[in-house]
Amino acid sequence: MRWDGISEFVYVAEYESFTRAAKELGISTAQVSRQISALEKRLNIKLLYRTTRRVSLTEEGRVFYQHCRGVLDGLDAAEQAVSNLQSKPQGRIKLTAPVTYGEQQLLPLINDFMVQYRDIEVTAFLSNQKIDLIEGGYDLAVRIGKLSDSTMMAKKLSRRTNFVCAAPAYLKRYGTPHTLSDLHKHNCLLGTRDYWHFIENNKQANKAVGQQAHKTTDTEKNLRVSGSVQYNSGHSLVDAALKGLGIVQLPDYYVQQYLASGALISVLDNYREPEESIWAIYPHNRHLSPKIRLLVDYLAARLA
Repeated sequence: MRWDGISEFVYVAEYESFTRAAKELGISTAQVSRQISALEKRLNIKLLYRTTRRVSLTEEGRVFYQHCRGVLDGLDAAEQAVSNLQSKPQGRIKLTAPVTYGEQQLLPLINDFMVQYRDIEVTAFLSNQKIDLIEGGYDLAVRIGKLSDSTMMAKKLSRRTNFVCAAPAYLKRYGTPHTLSDLHKHNCLLGTRDYWHFIENNKQANKAVGQQAHKTTDTEKNLRVSGSVQYNSGHSLVDAALKGLGIVQLPDYYVQQYLASGALISVLDNYREPEESIWAIYPHNRHLSPKIRLLVDYLAARLA
C-alpha cells in the first residue's frame, strides 16, 4: 500500500527516535522499523541516517518529510472538521512560558480565556529555561527572540523592546551616558547576564566616480558591563533603578509605566536594539487541535 510507513516515518523524523515514535503511535519499535525499511525499499531511497545515539533525515528524507507532513495535516484537518462540527473546544492545555512575561502578560489573558471557555483546563509551568516540549508533554510554549526549534510550528504573538534607563536623580548626580563607552563610568544594574545588547550604526565611506558615497550598516553588540548589583529578578532591578542606584536594561513591560510617569528616563536610544518577537510554538502533530488553535489566536489578538 502507498500509505504504509508514512505515519511511522513522519513521527520518527519529528521525534528523532524510533522508540518515542512507537510510543506515540501505540505500536512496537520493531514495527516502526519494519515499516520504514519497507518504505525506503519501495521508494528506493535512504530516508534516515541511523546511529546508536540518534536518528536524522537524509537530504531526500527532508524533502519527503515536508510533503508527507502536509498530507497527514490534511487528513487530520478533515477528521477534525467532521468530528468538531457540533462540539465545543474542551480538554487540558499544558504550556510553558518565561517567568516574568508569563506572570505579567500571559497568565492574566489565559484566565480571561478560561472564563470564556469553561470546558478548557490549563496547566502552566513558568521557566526561563527552554524546555523540550515533546519530552515534557507540552502542547504549547511562548518564546521570546530568535527561534531555534526548526521542527516546531510557530505563530508570532507580539513584540518587546529593551530599554536602558535610570532615575532622574541618578543622571543628575552622575551624568547621562551618550555613547556605549560612557557606560563604563556608570554603575550598571545587572540581571543574570553581565552584558547588555545594543545596535551600533557604522558608516562606511566609498569613493565612486568622484563622489562620496556613504553606507550605513547595523552591527549587533554585546557590551560587557559591571556594577554593584546583580539580581535574577527584574522587579528588584527596577526598584534599584527607581531608588537611584544605577542604570538598568530591561524589557518594556518592566519599565514602561515608569518611563511614562518620568520616574525613569530612557538613555542611549540611538543604540537600542530592534524589537524582539514573541512567539507561540507547538509541535507539528498538535497544531490542528481546536483548543490549541483557539488559545493561540486568542493570545495573538490581544497581545498584538
